[in-house]
Amino acid sequence: MPELPEVETVRRGLQRAFVGQAIRRVDVRRPDLRFPFPERFGQRLIGARVLSLDRRAKYLVARLSTGEALLMHLGMTGRFHVKHADEADSRLMGDYAYGTAAEERHLHVLFALADGAEVAYFDPRRFGYMLLIPDAEFDAHPMVRGLGVEPLTGDLDARYLAARAHGRRSDLKAFLLDQRIIAGLGNIYVAEALFRARLQPSRPASVLATPTGKPTRHAELLAGTIKAVLEEAIAAGGSTLRDYRHADGQSGSFQTTFEVYGREGEPCVRPGCRGIVRRSIQGGRSSFHCPVCQR
Repeated sequence: MPELPEVETVRRGLQRAFVGQAIRRVDVRRPDLRFPFPERFGQRLIGARVLSLDRRAKYLVARLSTGEALLMHLGMTGRFHVKHADEADSRLMGDYAYGTAAEERHLHVLFALADGAEVAYFDPRRFGYMLLIPDAEFDAHPMVRGLGVEPLTGDLDARYLAARAHGRRSDLKAFLLDQRIIAGLGNIYVAEALFRARLQPSRPASVLATPTGKPTRHAELLAGTIKAVLEEAIAAGGSTLRDYRHADGQSGSFQTTFEVYGREGEPCVRPGCRGIVRRSIQGGRSSFHCPVCQR
């Protein structure tokens, strides 16, 4: 499943094609993806101008001149292909498919824009979805109303982590993966952030708060490492697992700098540490940590 850096990379690529353009035609080639398309989906989009393309957690959100928001989730294999009027400038916008070829049978939605460009959505496994939500109801919509803070904003700091972790018995990994606490943070980047903060994934989340609920030094360090890891991953175009591609069709490269994720049995990269990276299972998902320098 793509995580925040991959979705943000797709957003930045799609933004150049979508924002400021009116949608001239919408070709919807099936009645549903993961969920049925909204009633009169294509008709409601025709003539709408895309005012902005935002990201909320792992969602892409196109704000429209009609007073609605187009919410898009890539699922596991969703990808966008942008065909410009000048076909030589066509680009892939986030390829999560198992093969690099964009097969016609997996093209489910085609947006034709006023400048002649076409934005096609492919999804071989159809775990993605698209919804139309009135702007006035967006924050209260079931898909977004329970989401936590955005980790790259000032809302995520040591005080916030301490307030949410105070008295919790869950482990750090489960705490950080809870989308009701931090929106968009996923397994890969939790592992990397905890390594940098020298915290073992299985430690109780309460380590982030004092008995009175104030932030500990662990909370101060972790808030910073979460932001740093995400910003570095976005700068690298995300992490290429399976066949992810970012906006210019190239692979994301952050996986080449993983310090702990996927490195089971390898020496710890921290200078002076003689630990060997271990893999364990937490909540049904792989966790990686150094048993020597992560405590």
